[in-house]
This record gives sequence, structure tokens and C-alpha cells, in this order.
Amino acid sequence: MSRSSRCDRIEAFARIAFSGGLGHRVAPHPPKREGNLVRRRRFISGLVGAGAGLGLASVTGGPAAAAVARDTGTPRTWQAVPTPAGTAAAQLRDVAAAGDGLAWGVGEEGRSGGTLGSPLALVWDGTAWARTALGHLGFRGYLHSVAGTCARSAWAIGTDTAGLTHVLTWDGGTWRETDFPGRGQSGTLLTGVAVDPGGGAWFSGRTPDGRLLLHRDGGGTWTWLPAPPSATAATPSGVQLTPAGDVWLHGVGIVARWNGSAWTELAAYQGIRASITGLLPVADDDLWLVGYDYGVGGPIGKPPGVLLLHGDGSTWQGVTGPFGVGMLNGIVGDAQGRPDRIAGWDFWDQTRAHYLRWDGAAWVSERGPVATTPVVMNALATVPGSADGYWAVGTTSTSASSAAQPRIER
Repeated sequence: MSRSSRCDRIEAFARIAFSGGLGHRVAPHPPKREGNLVRRRRFISGLVGAGAGLGLASVTGGPAAAAVARDTGTPRTWQAVPTPAGTAAAQLRDVAAAGDGLAWGVGEEGRSGGTLGSPLALVWDGTAWARTALGHLGFRGYLHSVAGTCARSAWAIGTDTAGLTHVLTWDGGTWRETDFPGRGQSGTLLTGVAVDPGGGAWFSGRTPDGRLLLHRDGGGTWTWLPAPPSATAATPSGVQLTPAGDVWLHGVGIVARWNGSAWTELAAYQGIRASITGLLPVADDDLWLVGYDYGVGGPIGKPPGVLLLHGDGSTWQGVTGPFGVGMLNGIVGDAQGRPDRIAGWDFWDQTRAHYLRWDGAAWVSERGPVATTPVVMNALATVPGSADGYWAVGTTSTSASSAAQPRIER
């Protein structure tokens, strides 16, 4: 079935879903209080959790199978792309692309210290980025995850000031809220989303009884998958699909694969103050994990250490990259699922993005353009079928200040 026909089918199901009731009543509760340092970490990371040393908890030996050797060719020339201005303290937390003529960026604007602002969404039409009106959603908070494969097969996840999850679908022109099992229930949250080529959507998260993966098929049926056998107490930070169709969950304390009928749980990274921002599962014995770790102790304002880990399914080995103090915020593979690019924030060189490129044997530097402001890239996505390759999004400040505006590079 062609992509266009799949999109037409998905659009029909979307119209049915939008006509249904969304009548869960939600009892509001006050947002959690957080200190200034935690707020700053949350803003610059673009993630919901806060996590300079590299505190590896289970690092012994090396992977049994080295990553597939591949030379990705000449380093790319990254360019800054004009971005619509947001309200003060604005950032983009995630990005997804359906092709050269369609992409989505989501985040937050208008945060004031520890007080959350309003959701922010942009859309790329092949020529320019434009703001998408979100006032009809009726909640304050932020959008933190987005995924899509075509004009009417895209999803976004948000969190409001009460900590409740909101799921949005793209109807070709705007974002609309949709229902999902567990919506508004205490203890149920969603953290990441991925969309398969057939229009199915996969969500990482947690229910009170320990289920971690939610699926919506192309026909509109929602299903929480069984809990992993270990009944892990960890909450995954994201979900990743492989070209072979496997679904992976990743986060601090969990790395697990769902093959359509059963779970396979692999050794997880156990950080003390860590955040996992991306997983690239080349194979069960060849995995890359990226993020950042604040380690133990340290003064107020201590920067995090880069997490760049290679796993063989049983252990994780820390890999030396081009820089060690900062953050890695997302990893992507090529069309075959092999290592490709990583987006990063380099503490020692903050006025340009620091990307990592796999050269077939090691991760090497690839730099964005120099800016007059800090450059913090929160997420990275490939552009299917495009010679331009990638979108990276973030912000222009390391704190939720009035100077922070969305930053986009390609």
C-alpha cells in the first residue's frame, strides 16, 4: 500500500476518533515544587526528568559485536534556519519529519522560573517554519515528544501543570487532543512516541500496575502491552522503532525490546543522577545509549558529563567522544538502522551545536554554525528521502530566561 493511500485511510479513522467523546473528568492537583538548579537542568535538557562526571554503574569489557563499520562520508555543513519567535523563555524539545516538505517541532514558551508556560508547536511546509495555534487545547504546560510519517499520521505528547499527560493528533492543519486508555488517571503517564509506516503509534510510559508500552493500531484500537517480566520499577524515557519492526523502550534502569509477542530485557544503565535521551539498537548485542549524568556531589551549577555508551546486551562500556562535559540529546541511525548522528551540547563551546558523526570506527565532531547566543540542541531527527538529511531543534539559552528563543538547524 502506498504512503498516500495509508494517509487517506488514517485520515478517515482520525475523523472518527475526533467525533468521539473525550469525557474523562480530571481532578486537578498542585504541581510539584522544584528548586532553581533542577529547573535550570530541566530547561537546558528539554526533558521531563533531571538527572561533571560519568558515573557508569555497569561498565565492564566491550561489546561482543562491534558496531557495523560504515563511513558516513564528508561532514555535513549545518545551517541555522529562521524560526518564528516565541514568548520569552521558549524552547523546542523534540522534532520529527515526514519528508522534505513536512516536519513538526514541539516545546514550550513563556515559562517563568518554576512556573510552566504554554505549549509551543511549529510546522515546516517545505519552505518555512510557522507557528501552529494551540489555544484551543486549553491547558498550560509543554509538549515534549512528537513523531509522524505523513500529513495525517502524526502524534505529540504534552504534560500540563498538574503533571497529567495530553495526547495530540495532527489533522493536516492543526493539533487536536485525543483520548487514550488511562487518560487523567493518577499514576498513568506517557513519555515518548514513535510512529510506524502503517500508521500505528507506540507510546512509552507507565501505568499504576507497571505496564510500560501503549499501542494504537491503524484502525484506532488502543492496547497497553503486558508488563515486562521483571516488573521493573523504572519508567522509560522514550520509545524507538527499528527498520525490522521491533519496538524498544529505553531509560535509566530499563532497556527492553518488544518483538510483537514477547519482551526481551537487556542490562540497563543505572545512573545516580542521569538522564537517557536516546537509544540506537543496531542488534541485541550492539546498542548505543546517549544522555548525560551529573554524577555524585559537586557545587551548585555543576555541568553534567556526557553519556555515550556501547552495549553488548549484558554490559555497557563508556565510549570516549569528542567532548566529555555537556549533554547528548538524541541519536539517529541510517535507513538500515546503523549508527549515524548524535546531537550534543558542549559545555566548553556553547555558541555552536556539537554533533557527533559515526565515521565507521569512531564518533567524530561535526559542528553547527557559530551564534551570538548559547546553542542548546534538544533533539535530532532524520528527514526521509531528503538530501538535506536532518533537523535539530533546541533553544538559545541555558536557562528559562527572557533571552531563550527556539533554535533550529538543518
